[in-house]
Amino acid sequence: MPIRIFVDQGHNPQGVNAGAEGNGLREQDVTYNVGVILGQLLQNDPRFAVRLSRNSPNQVLGASNATSLRARVNMANTWPANYFISIHCNANPNPAINGSEVYVYQQGTQAYWLAQHILNGVTQQTGTRDNGVRINPSLYVLRRTAMPAVLVELGYLTNASDAEKLRSDQRGFAQGIYNGLLSYFGFAPLS
Repeated sequence: MPIRIFVDQGHNPQGVNAGAEGNGLREQDVTYNVGVILGQLLQNDPRFAVRLSRNSPNQVLGASNATSLRARVNMANTWPANYFISIHCNANPNPAINGSEVYVYQQGTQAYWLAQHILNGVTQQTGTRDNGVRINPSLYVLRRTAMPAVLVELGYLTNASDAEKLRSDQRGFAQGIYNGLLSYFGFAPLS
């Protein structure tokens, strides 16, 4: 039985729940593309089954911030997924702030260990700075999912170096998350 991975591409293309912007990039475009590439990697691996929250670049989920988040969680819970990965990009008023981090609901959980593997995979693959696994029980998608859930902040759109990686190496970010999943499950890469 394949492991069911729900990939949530954070934010809507426009309007409610649109994401951050920086250096000519929109979070919702980067997360959509990285999620599609990650979905392809998982689809090509018989050990996994995958579903995406956004199946087209213009797909809008929900009519408000709250209903957008609820729609994503409901899709994962009703499938039901075994793991939930929400993909995001960060922003900060200080353009020097950079790096990747992964958020989880609490420490010492399967999600926490998964987050560590994914963070290692992303930073090793893309060369972003490792900002660690962070606890944030207030995030709806971490709080309301019925399975281990992680929220991956790929990098900072507002940092020139991270933004260049997010623009030019979206496949690398997806590969990093995939590598982290393989590492977490103790799977060898497909030959």
